[in-house]
Amino acid sequence: MVNVVRSAAELQAAVATARGQGLRIGFVPTMGALHAGHASLIDLARAQAGFVVVSIFVNPAQFGPNEDFAAYPRPLEADLEVCQQHGADLAFVPSVAEIYPPGFQTFVEVADLERRWEGEQRPGHFRGVATVVLKLFNLVRPDVAFFGQKDAQQCRVVEQMVADLAVPVQIVIGPTIREADGLALSSRNVYLTPEQRRRAPALWQALNKGKELIESGERQAAVVRRGMEALLRAIPESALDYVAVVDRRTLEPIEVLAGQTLLAVAVRFGSTRLLDNLPLDLPEGTPS
Repeated sequence: MVNVVRSAAELQAAVATARGQGLRIGFVPTMGALHAGHASLIDLARAQAGFVVVSIFVNPAQFGPNEDFAAYPRPLEADLEVCQQHGADLAFVPSVAEIYPPGFQTFVEVADLERRWEGEQRPGHFRGVATVVLKLFNLVRPDVAFFGQKDAQQCRVVEQMVADLAVPVQIVIGPTIREADGLALSSRNVYLTPEQRRRAPALWQALNKGKELIESGERQAAVVRRGMEALLRAIPESALDYVAVVDRRTLEPIEVLAGQTLLAVAVRFGSTRLLDNLPLDLPEGTPS
């Protein structure tokens, strides 16, 4: 099996040995409940680094008071098997006390990128994400770290934090991995009832509706957004949190589509929130 360590000291000793052998260190931070999306990131790391570390840590700091921290799936043995099968060298499985020892009081915020979308729906979420990712970066000291496009806002928060704080790590964003019907893989998909699971691919259908409108020549973001919203609001027994048409770097809403654009949606099925997004590279300027 993959080598499993639980303390920062063991982690740093193993990484130091690998670095002493001239190996490039790749890092995949996860909250466990690993699926094919996580496996694809481990594969990317394996292809680009000589020593691959996967962290498995359900981070309490990114859960709100009414969210699913206690119920979040923790199938550790299955997770370690995924790490083994996809060539990870080391799994770091710390306790909460290892990451947040008594007296811990320092947190990281990425101000503007946290404000909207997931940040508005889940206050404090990205504060918890940025804090734990920076701490893990400081412990692992990777050369390159891998994140999934499905969590587009998280990716931008991490990219901005790394740039602002001069963290010496390259960030690689892996593509969203999907089921055959288009549903983006997520550890929370297991919470869906069979009927909710049947309806959930509507998120991907809505994103593709937006893409079709754009490809037909539509450049008014409001028109694209309304087309996506109409499809999502028609899903029975669901609640639409948001439909966003934004600049991919700033995550701010745009009026006329051009350049690096992101379509993003969030929908609730009962107590389960699903996210999805579609990045697009459009010509600069408006069509004549």
